[in-house]
Amino acid sequence: MRRILFGAMALLLVGPALGFGIVYLLSESQLRDVAVRADFSHPIDTSAAALARGQHIARTRGCFGCHGQRLEGRVFTDEWDWVDRAVAPNLAAYAQQHDPAVLERAVRQGVGHDGKALWSMPSYNWIHLSDQDTADLIAFLRSAPSIKKSLPEGRLGWQARWLLANGDEEHMAAWASKVPPLLLGPDDDAALVRGEYLAMTTCNECHGFDLRGANVESDIATPDLALVTAYSWDQFNRLLDEGLPKDDRPSLGLMTVVARDRFAYFTPQERTELYAFLRSLPSRPVPQNVSWRTTRSEP
Repeated sequence: MRRILFGAMALLLVGPALGFGIVYLLSESQLRDVAVRADFSHPIDTSAAALARGQHIARTRGCFGCHGQRLEGRVFTDEWDWVDRAVAPNLAAYAQQHDPAVLERAVRQGVGHDGKALWSMPSYNWIHLSDQDTADLIAFLRSAPSIKKSLPEGRLGWQARWLLANGDEEHMAAWASKVPPLLLGPDDDAALVRGEYLAMTTCNECHGFDLRGANVESDIATPDLALVTAYSWDQFNRLLDEGLPKDDRPSLGLMTVVARDRFAYFTPQERTELYAFLRSLPSRPVPQNVSWRTTRSEP
């Protein structure tokens, strides 16, 4: 009888530990199962013009919004509670500690310096960032002053590991691999090409990898950006500068915050080209059967 009791107690102790161990190993396997492209070798220009361009990329693509207005790092709480503790590192210090190839993998491929997939860096938004803009961004980040700030380590909790292990959630490298290719090429209108590039390295973070809306989770559904056809030029600029819609609503929630921190810094030319491309979306088919949209998001 005593042996049976000891056996039962051992099972109660070992069983959960074994389960946690399996979840950990499976989630680690997912994070390590990534393929990376050849090391980034584009020249890093440190001229004043390149640094200015890099700062513009950092501002308009959201580096300051996530990593702090001095790039000093930030701990996310409510926004990323599912991962347990998401930490955007001190980006200036990180850029100075790692070579350009490591930085490019984080920015465009969703892979960290340890070779594992990242889980809170939205690299899918910059998969199409050009080599030159990536190089200029790296140059700027490495030139920025490193502000000392005490930050905890990021932590991937058991809930997140379970979701990764059973396939209910994917890491950022997997998400980045799903971003479709650009629609336009060198034979298309140059302004529209530049407008698509801007949209596909800016707007697809929230509006679906194809810009036509995302509604996998109903509480964070975002619209098809073809809705810009309903905006006049002045209304579109107000949307970029203030994050406010063309109607009387006082806020668009996250869009209002993001616009004021990023989109308000678009140049007049960028605004013109982005507006033109987004207004061309209704003439283009809406991709079906994509993972980020269960049904078509109407304008």
